[in-house]
Amino acid sequence: MIFTDTGIILLRQPFRESDRVVSIYTREHGRLNARVPGVSRTTGKLKALCEPLTLADLRIYVKRGGVMGTITGGKLHSVFPAIHRDLKRTTAALHCCELMLRLTPLHQVSTPKFELLTQALLSLESHAPTPAFSAAFTLRLMMLAGFGLDHPVLQISPEFWQRMHEDNFENLTFEDPQDLLYLAKCNSVVRRFLNQYLTYPLQTAKPLGLTDTFEPAWHEEPALV
Repeated sequence: MIFTDTGIILLRQPFRESDRVVSIYTREHGRLNARVPGVSRTTGKLKALCEPLTLADLRIYVKRGGVMGTITGGKLHSVFPAIHRDLKRTTAALHCCELMLRLTPLHQVSTPKFELLTQALLSLESHAPTPAFSAAFTLRLMMLAGFGLDHPVLQISPEFWQRMHEDNFENLTFEDPQDLLYLAKCNSVVRRFLNQYLTYPLQTAKPLGLTDTFEPAWHEEPALV
């Protein structure tokens, strides 16, 4: 079977002598893994299609009964150059990709998840990440993945909770002390969810400074009520 789908490269790894394996989140097929043959050779022609943070139309061949496809060609849409030129933007973007990799199952279609990741990368392409960026992205991914909370917890105001789930990422700037407290509580919700759900820590958490960000604003954490 051969199909074409729009996808974002989440991760790449070397495979055999000259191949690479990439993890992709696609619009119509969900998350999948694919081999890019011969790309490590000097004559490899598909190198741009196997770099993380690449948005492209990909032509993928899958053998009958196979679980891994092979990328045979494609067309670039964007490599998000502004993100690559800024360390903070790059780290935030790779954090989003790692969350997609760790919190989504293989071969489960979810166009809203693809749109969420695309929206996040487009925001980072034009704006530096705000302090609320990571928490907002994670809360929205939690909701789409079935782990979200139907109502605010920890006495977070409904208006703030709605903004974290619906506002454009670049508009999530807060200066009011009460809003900053709400943001700290949102970070605590995210941190506790990731600690409970993931079997090992996120590799992008420390470079992004999330260890400190996710520390609660109190000495003892209350229950999520």
